[in-house]
Amino acid sequence: MNAERDLIRLLAGMRPELAPGRYVFTTVAGPAAPAGVAPVVTVTESEGLTLVVRQEEADAASLPYDYVAGWITLRIHSALDAVGLTAAVAGALADAGMSCNVVAGFHHDHLFVEHARAEEALAVLERLAEGGDLPGRP
Repeated sequence: MNAERDLIRLLAGMRPELAPGRYVFTTVAGPAAPAGVAPVVTVTESEGLTLVVRQEEADAASLPYDYVAGWITLRIHSALDAVGLTAAVAGALADAGMSCNVVAGFHHDHLFVEHARAEEALAVLERLAEGGDLPGRP
């Protein structure tokens, strides 16, 4: 599958891309999302099924949420056992005062950041990809 493991190549080639729309985290008690809701992420927890869905779908289904996010995909095919990518990305965003919820897919890493600051987060990640914010680099 030729997934990338080298941190420098991962960062340089990550090509962050912001998806259109607003996404929310919500939870349901059942084993599946309600009708009309197409989650982009699901996580099964003992307390219930966590869903990340488009805000308008959550609103239409009367699902509660507190956090509205922008969805950024790192377009490089990162290996699931690669070391340091999540830390580097989350660290760069934390240094800019931004939270980041990371979900690893088979092919790509997906970041959910505060929607109001999503464009700013994208700029931080683009600077990181250019090498300006890499630890140990001038």
